[in-house]
Parts: sequence; C-alpha cells; structure tokens
Amino acid sequence: MRAEPASTTRIHPGALLPRPGSQSALREQNQQRIIRALVNGGPQTQAELARQTGLSTATVSNIVKVMAGSGIVTTVPTTSSGRRALSVILNDNGSVAAGIDIGRRHVRVVLAGLDYRILREEAAALPLGHSAAEGLRVAADLLDTVLSQAGISRSAVLGAGIGIPGPIDRRTGTVVQGAILPEWVGINIRETFGARLGMPVYIENDANLGALAQITWGQHSRVENLMFMKVGSGIGAGLILNGALFYGNVGITGELGHTTISEHGLVCRCGNRGCLETVASTSTMIELLNRGSGQPVDTQGIVELALGGDTAALRVIDDAGLAIGRAVAHVANLINPEVVVMGGPLTGLGDILLNPIRRGLLRHSVPIVGETTSVHMSALGDRAEALGGAAVVLSQPARAALPLVPS
Repeated sequence: MRAEPASTTRIHPGALLPRPGSQSALREQNQQRIIRALVNGGPQTQAELARQTGLSTATVSNIVKVMAGSGIVTTVPTTSSGRRALSVILNDNGSVAAGIDIGRRHVRVVLAGLDYRILREEAAALPLGHSAAEGLRVAADLLDTVLSQAGISRSAVLGAGIGIPGPIDRRTGTVVQGAILPEWVGINIRETFGARLGMPVYIENDANLGALAQITWGQHSRVENLMFMKVGSGIGAGLILNGALFYGNVGITGELGHTTISEHGLVCRCGNRGCLETVASTSTMIELLNRGSGQPVDTQGIVELALGGDTAALRVIDDAGLAIGRAVAHVANLINPEVVVMGGPLTGLGDILLNPIRRGLLRHSVPIVGETTSVHMSALGDRAEALGGAAVVLSQPARAALPLVPS
C-alpha cells in the first residue's frame, strides 16, 4: 500500500496549559473534547461530535470553524441521514500508531496516522512453532521496514498494539496456559517487546483486537454490543459491551474454543474433552479433509474446495458451523449482542459458513435473542487484528489529550 505524506502539523506544548477562569480556557477545553472524540472515534460529522461531546451543535460548529482555520482539522462535505453535512477529519501531526498481529505462521504490521489513515502495512511468514524471541525479531524488523518505506522515523511512533493468539493476564502482560503459541507461555510480552522496540507497548488477545477493529474501522462503528469471533487453529472471541472492550477480572475472556460441545469428544489441548476447537477449528477441518484427499489440504484449500462445491468440504464446514453457532448462542443468551462478526482465515467462505452458524444460533438461543442477533463476516479480512492493535494505541487517553496546532 502506498504511504500518503504526513502533514507538517505539530503539537504546540503551550497549548496544553489553558488559562483558568477565562473564555479562552473554556474554548480550549471544548476543543480538547472535540479532539478527544476525533482521536477515539475517527472522522465524524458535526452533529455526531455534538452527541459525543455533549456540546451544542452551534458550539461545535464555531469551534470546528476555528480549528479548520488553524489547520487542526479538515472539513469535507458529506451526507448524513440523507441531509448535507460536514465530516470533520483530524489532521495528522506526523505521529503514527503501530499495530502488530503475531500468529502461528505470520506477523503483520500496520501504521496508522492520528486521522486514522492507514499509511503502510506489510506481512511476513513465521515458521510453525516459532519462539517468542524469533517472533519478536521478525516483528521488529518488519516494523523497521514499513517505517523506512513510509519515510517515518521511529521517534514518531506513539506506541505499538500487539496481538497474540492466546489469553493474556492483563495484570502482568504475560501469556498464560492455553495459547495457540505454547512456546510463548510465561513470556512477559509487555516487557520483552517494550525493551526491544523502545516504545510504549500494549498487549492484547488477538480476538479482542479484532473486535476493536470492527467498531473502529469496520462497518459496525455505531454498534454498542458486538461479539467478534475468530475461527482458525484456535477459536476465540472479543466482546464489545456498552461500547467498550470487556476484560473480565484478569483479562481472560472470550475463550469460546474451550466451550464443551461433546462431553465424550476428543481431548483438547487445554486438557478438557469435546471442546469447540476439537470439532470446529481449521486444524480439525484440515485433518478430516486430509483423510480422504489425494493431496494435502491447507486452510486456503478448505475455502477453495468449498467454493468449488466439494461435498466433503461442505459437510465438514456445515458441521463446524453448527457447533460454532451453538457456542455463539450460549454467549448471545448471556449478553444479547446486536451483531456477531466472524473473522479469521475462513472469511472467504461467506454464507457457506455463516448459514450453519445462523442455524446453530437460532436452534440453541432464546428465540427473540437469536432472531435479533445478526451474523456477518468481517470486511477487514486478515488485517483486523493488526488494525485493532493500532486502534489500541490511538485510543490511549494521553494521546487524546494532545491538542494539535500549526507549527
């Protein structure tokens, strides 16, 4: 992807200190509220900014006019609810956020500006069973590569949001038992990556980042209650409740892959029996299809066989979809999400996978819950987790508090 040139706008340190008790102080405080809304939510109309900040539309209009004159924001004509409106876009101050997604066989890095433009992204392969040290080395080298390609210095990077396919203890930033990357268990990712990258690091489960990406860059930016489910070698979910990521007590949430589907099923890597992963992960699908195949089938092969109408592949996917739908129903009965978004390497299947998931959801949920919960494929594909990593950095309160003024 071609990098777009960054703006020359810079942070003015003096602007951080509004003079108390004056009209100018009030204006600066209101400007901070608008900037915070734009940093956390991306481009918005003036009416949306008014709702987000609690300011009147007239106040927002006046402040936006001043900010546009100073080069802090750009306004672009748009339509909202069929009416003409102005979309307000925060100008990039030269700083960027990095999102890093590390999987079993890949690492992906994205760079995003403060205006939520994607400036550059690249991916690289990782060997199966790679160590934390090897994953860190490849991720750091790839970050250096994309920064060099975009002509951005490392000092301009506000931080890196890093996604790992496994549970993360938020108290320590440590990967705990149950991760798809067993070689990473016990590693303090926050300290290890922070020391190597030399910047603030934010560690998240990859499904959490996928969920965050859906409400930041996806088509569900106005959804308050959303479940993102990633189906791959492992199966996990990220939950958006009342507009924010849900972490539970210590951060171990959304482990749907270890929901019991069959009490007498296969023993799972977690030690339990009959978990969802044993019947619906891509690893299980590959194993089943390879039994009767003349040539080895990989994840992409599952998609190709199903799209080509292969009966064995369609049956395996249908069985997996029904099991996934049953697990989704258990969560839907509990939290009543508006939307369930499916992610992972099988998104290319579309309705071939979505239809059995919907059937399973309707069969095992309370009728009104199943009928009012929509199920979609993620439009972000394999970029979702890395985009979510960048969104974590952009949403940090310290970044949202920095007003931008021309140098």
